[in-house]
Amino acid sequence: MSILKVLGAKLNTMTQADRQIAQFIIDHPEQMLTLSSAALAEATGRSQSSVVKFSQKLGYAGYQQLKLAVNKAKALEWHAPGGVIHGSIDASDSYVTILQKLIGSKLLSMRETLAANNEKTIDLALESLVNARKIQLAGVGASSLVAKDFSYKLLKLGRMALIDSDSHIQISNASALNGDDVLFALSHSGRSVETLRIAEMARQRGAKVISMTGLQPNPLLELADIHLFTVADEERVRSSAITSRDAQLMLMDMLFILMIRMQADAHDFIHNSEAAVTVLKAR
Repeated sequence: MSILKVLGAKLNTMTQADRQIAQFIIDHPEQMLTLSSAALAEATGRSQSSVVKFSQKLGYAGYQQLKLAVNKAKALEWHAPGGVIHGSIDASDSYVTILQKLIGSKLLSMRETLAANNEKTIDLALESLVNARKIQLAGVGASSLVAKDFSYKLLKLGRMALIDSDSHIQISNASALNGDDVLFALSHSGRSVETLRIAEMARQRGAKVISMTGLQPNPLLELADIHLFTVADEERVRSSAITSRDAQLMLMDMLFILMIRMQADAHDFIHNSEAAVTVLKAR
């Protein structure tokens, strides 16, 4: 996961001293790479020991390891392809400019979502889903639409998947879960009250909880056994859950494709599903 994204997500929960150091790194990553710990301390008005302790709080042995992480993050940074603009959509923008900005924001969110999830965590999520007796999807608003889409895909693989738009039914279903089951909870904010209560119920019943949230610290992370992350660009595309929904859909599609690869009879189930639907199509 990009250290720059981690810093941005944790910024509001940091102490004032740590926030000053983090903000400088976020705003001036290239400059930070040229500075010693003493120079960064001077630039941020903090002590050298504060810089070293800041690095250690993030899980690094020292400042040099933090610099290596920032350097790696910059090297992997996504650059918009030609014809695509990455910026806020304004009321005065032309049709073409809006289209270019929207595509740029969607591509960036999906690219950074992939970077935010390591292979080990994806494998843990896959193992839990493949071995689950029953998989319940939980989410409200735009997240519920993504959850419903994934449940349809799971059904095509012959999996027992539960989803309902009514949160009362969702928590009732969660009360029937057990240690052989999985609850997959989606909430980009990680703070949707309904989803939190459903996750709490699933944990009480002994089910494994997989969360899909934004990078920022949130209550749903604390309830989950496995954490998947989405990176949204909603500050650039306003008024609705647009890029967060796309990021969730992309990550779910990747899980579905990986499940097909792991399940020996997956293609038989998909073929049978497609064949069954043909009788409902007009000739």
